[in-house]
Amino acid sequence: MSYKMIVLDLDDTLLRDDHSISARTKEALMKAQEQGVKVVLASGRPTFGMLPIADELSLAKYGSFILSFNGGKIINYESKEELFSSTLPLTAVRKLYELSQREDVDIHTYVGNEIITEVDNPYTRIESQLTKLPIKLVNNFVDGVKEEVVKALMVGEPDKMKIVEAKLQAELAEEFSVMRSKPFFLEFTEKGVTKGTSLNHLIQECGIKREEVIAIGDSYNDQEMIEFAGLGVAMGNAPEDIKAIANHVTDTNMNDGVAKVVEEFVLRDLLVNK
Repeated sequence: MSYKMIVLDLDDTLLRDDHSISARTKEALMKAQEQGVKVVLASGRPTFGMLPIADELSLAKYGSFILSFNGGKIINYESKEELFSSTLPLTAVRKLYELSQREDVDIHTYVGNEIITEVDNPYTRIESQLTKLPIKLVNNFVDGVKEEVVKALMVGEPDKMKIVEAKLQAELAEEFSVMRSKPFFLEFTEKGVTKGTSLNHLIQECGIKREEVIAIGDSYNDQEMIEFAGLGVAMGNAPEDIKAIANHVTDTNMNDGVAKVVEEFVLRDLLVNK
């Protein structure tokens, strides 16, 4: 199979634990793009928090893409055209806030290039460090959000968030997509919006078949795109149930897992087909 698109989660997949891209992985992805393969960065991060990585991989030069907010936005990084956008209405924001209070967990969202929250908590600080977005503390979360948002996150201690996830996935199945991106992040987007559904939208825009797509991820918010892609790949550091649904399991993010997939399934085929 000749693959035309590589879709990559960021944290714990493309990025090492220090949030850098290894030299081997960068070289493999640059070679793939030079041969016309599109690279898609697919993350729960807001768009702003993905730009430095997109620039490091020269996505604009090669007409590649950003899929941010767990699929809530798709951007052609060359033209900066927004190909898809989904938002939650203010009524949904209010409901999620009330549910966070009921479950005794914190909540944050994004307005402009700021993270909005009522409570200074360690998990929102982690998000700020990852995305390079400043935190804006507000007295009242609902009053502090004056426009529709792409997604919201409930955050808290991992064991508790696992329980909250199961409860709210059942309770909110008809209203939201609900998934954990990290053990302490529970994410909410518009119903039906996931990395997988947005990837389907993108390949139709590009005229690429799903069989021609490789998707690589490590966590539960990557599950749908791993299942959707022609070659769904789980990282070696992924949970066992994510590995179980993948077509292929690669090495860890600290041991060039992404590079090994690109070298084996993309660059080798490009050399064979020359």
